[in-house]
Amino acid sequence: MQQTATTRMTEGSIPKKMIAFAIPLFLGNLFQQLYNVADSLIVGNALGSEALAAVTSSGSLISLMTGFFHGLATGAGVVISRYFGARNEKAVRRVIHTDIAFGFLCGILLTVVGVLFTPQLLKLMGTPADVFPDSVAYLRIYFLGSIGIVLYNICMSILNAMGDSKHPLYYLMISSVVNVVLDIIFCGFLGRGVAFAALATVISQCLSVCLCMYRLMHMEEKYRVNIRELCLDMPVLKEILRIGMPSGLQMSIISLANVVVQSNINAFGKMAMAGCGAYQKIQGFVFLPVTCFTMALMTFVGQNLGAKEYERVKKGAIFGVGCVVLISEIVGVVIYAFIPTMITWFDPNSAVVAYGTLHARTDTLFYCLLAFSHGCASILQGAGKSAVSMGIMVAIWCGFRVTFITIVAYMTHNLQFILSVYPITWAMSSIIFIMYLKKSDWMHSFD
Repeated sequence: MQQTATTRMTEGSIPKKMIAFAIPLFLGNLFQQLYNVADSLIVGNALGSEALAAVTSSGSLISLMTGFFHGLATGAGVVISRYFGARNEKAVRRVIHTDIAFGFLCGILLTVVGVLFTPQLLKLMGTPADVFPDSVAYLRIYFLGSIGIVLYNICMSILNAMGDSKHPLYYLMISSVVNVVLDIIFCGFLGRGVAFAALATVISQCLSVCLCMYRLMHMEEKYRVNIRELCLDMPVLKEILRIGMPSGLQMSIISLANVVVQSNINAFGKMAMAGCGAYQKIQGFVFLPVTCFTMALMTFVGQNLGAKEYERVKKGAIFGVGCVVLISEIVGVVIYAFIPTMITWFDPNSAVVAYGTLHARTDTLFYCLLAFSHGCASILQGAGKSAVSMGIMVAIWCGFRVTFITIVAYMTHNLQFILSVYPITWAMSSIIFIMYLKKSDWMHSFD
């Protein structure tokens, strides 16, 4: 029988377990971010500012369309980690097979919606006419690969929930290299348009899915995926949706608010789109420690609550949030100092550099608040309180954010005022999370 790489986080040293789990996640997300940046670097240098604007400004719309399904995958991961911590092997197997079957259906839905409604959504965002054709081409190709994108998130979430963060790292490394090589061939050597940059991303994502599925189909027998067992177990699906639906709605609604922000950035023209878009690619690096420690936190909390190790949950939550806050702030200071040079890697145009620098220096010194909010949200998601996390994030990061932007955009045509909505909302959500975690009995939601 093949050995499994799953890890139980219900025993042993908390820092060692969490760091050992987080490091492969960090490296994996580093490779993913590198190939996202490579996408933009190659496009910007090979195809020009308009192509760069089309690719980078699509990020918020992609997050809007894919965020819901990523949240559902997160919800399934919470359910799996709880049963895994409780050593309920039959339940783990049922959740895994239902999750994959549901993900396949979701991928088909996202493909249809994305391909059909891309032009309408870009028009609603106020995408400039000189960027519009490239944006449509890029997004339509991207959404044609939706099944791969959705299933990759699901497979990675399944492996992470059982403590296996190493194999997703290996698969991301392979797909990252493939993506960069294809970008260079399509855009650099062949001079193809942005649609081929999207095609490179789709191919690399599909490769990751194939590798993840191979891993899941060759784990030890009690957890092994069998294609013939893929079906929608309705009680299990209901449990996944109960936890995953709030997470999915949270991600989608926050992405919708970011689409509103992007729409206001678009009003300043393609140079603002390119500059702010380049910074957002760089900003992705601050999400590396955030993502790796929040995933570690969510898995740790889920497994330990399943095992009823409440004191261990408290200690792990404090350690995990402390790590993510400290590391994110260090990254923020580095980006603040070197952002003008970083923007020139994408596009040396002085206007592009100026807009990217403005965006960065409005946000970066407040990354500690961003990290704290994400850390608290992951604790609540791991505890099955995703509805609470959704309520806080949606109210502040969407409701307040959109209201603030609407008022500021009406009163003044000032980009820095618009961008200041990010640190303001990070601070507000952090305060509310502190109050909730201190006063509620969030650890006994599974009892």
